Amino acid sequence: MSDDKRQNYTQKEKEVIFDKEFLPHMDSMYNFAYRLTFDEDDAKDLVQDTYLKAYRFITSFEQGTNAKAWLFRILKNSFINDFRKKSKQPAKVDYQEVETFYNSEDVDSAITTDLRVDTVQDMLGDEISNALNSLDVDFRTVIILCDLEGFKYDEMAKILDIPIGTVRSRLHRARNLLKEKLNDYAKKMGYNK
Repeated sequence: MSDDKRQNYTQKEKEVIFDKEFLPHMDSMYNFAYRLTFDEDDAKDLVQDTYLKAYRFITSFEQGTNAKAWLFRILKNSFINDFRKKSKQPAKVDYQEVETFYNSEDVDSAITTDLRVDTVQDMLGDEISNALNSLDVDFRTVIILCDLEGFKYDEMAKILDIPIGTVRSRLHRARNLLKEKLNDYAKKMGYNK
């Protein structure tokens, strides 16, 4: 597609491409974002940012190609950029807000204790999710893209911007790491090697 053709999309053509090619993948995008961030709000923000960028750069999308892979690549790049940005910033806590809450008469110590117990119980609940989430982001990403989202190796290579051989080796390593992490759980559930 020539640059002239890309620059001549009408507003209506952009909207049709966006609605037809991009919007059907919103659930998959959210699921991928959530598995990367572990936070509903962060996942929603990441998906929104991805769709804003997709619309902004819609002229660089080639119709007839894999829109889902194109969107996943944008999302993955946004996640990495945000992750790098946040990792360079010191953690911020509003101590005044915490102090005000715990000094108020509305605070119920039984409720705060129960919240902590509920949080710990939720963390221990799903062994497979915990094992997947404990993997390094590079390994977790290839498992999500291949085994959960069904992308082919060549599509994954484009999304992750790495060679196919690296995709294969990273996926092999990720599956072995996941297998190691779930070994005790499998034995406990009655599966013998």
